[in-house]
Amino acid sequence: MSSPRQARVRALAKINLDLRVLAKRPDGYHELRTIFQTVSLADTLEIAFAPARQTAIELIDPAAIADNLVVRAVGMALDAMRLTGRVSMRLRKRIPMGAGLGGGSSDAAAVLLALPVLAGRELSVATLSALGQQLGSDVPFFLLGGTAVGIGRGTEVFPLPDTHPSPGLIVAPGLHVATAGAYRALSPRLTSESQENKIFSFQTQTWSVVDGGAGGNDFEPVVFEQESRLATLKQMLIRAGASPAMLSGSGSALFGLFRDRDGRRRALERFRNEKTFPISLVTRARYRAIWRRALQPHLDSERNAWPPRSRYTQ
Repeated sequence: MSSPRQARVRALAKINLDLRVLAKRPDGYHELRTIFQTVSLADTLEIAFAPARQTAIELIDPAAIADNLVVRAVGMALDAMRLTGRVSMRLRKRIPMGAGLGGGSSDAAAVLLALPVLAGRELSVATLSALGQQLGSDVPFFLLGGTAVGIGRGTEVFPLPDTHPSPGLIVAPGLHVATAGAYRALSPRLTSESQENKIFSFQTQTWSVVDGGAGGNDFEPVVFEQESRLATLKQMLIRAGASPAMLSGSGSALFGLFRDRDGRRRALERFRNEKTFPISLVTRARYRAIWRRALQPHLDSERNAWPPRSRYTQ
């Protein structure tokens, strides 16, 4: 019996620097225009793989989430590699669940990036992205990282120049916002005229966001109507000097970006009674460096390859 190959990787959260919701698609999803951004808040995934005649998957997850995406990701990755084996994992959650920060999707993407390296197989970005789309709309973005436009369901991801790694603050009040309910409340407001305006304004806003300008989030009006406390927290961020300050995804987490760490420190004092996470924006180069560092013992000599390439590949 061979000893397992192991790695400890970080699954980073995301925020949405801009989010526009358009019409419902024939597949039942809404057409989106969004700007994704990886941030330093992260879950930790310890993963080990050993070849075996039969597949066995073990997950130690204190949150005990039913139908955990990481288990599904393992099964799909093994099938794509035409492998069987023993995979054991320990997931330490730090990203709040159901907060619009993409924690579950990032955990699944972490499996898709790490497992082929440990198993000594190669899966292309196209293959990984196809697997990711089946797991969740945010998963393909986490295979790439940095700053990126997401269109369609959010699964069509295109890189943008990285933004300045500004300090930020996430406020996670622990309120539950049902994403499906938020879409239902928003749908009647999506007129054809407003959608056409959004497409043009998003194009302009994309350039503004890359240059440090403030974006917007179409979910805010309906979510703030349901949870007025979130509107109050956003105003607190703005008064504390955050620019921009907005909801991430459909919430319930909010974030604010600051000019410097002193500004963030002063904002933290105002939110001492809330659950907060100081963050920084993570560029694509840094995102990939974090991954290469975590997988370094198992990588081949081609340091710039993406996805990371296994030294065990024959």
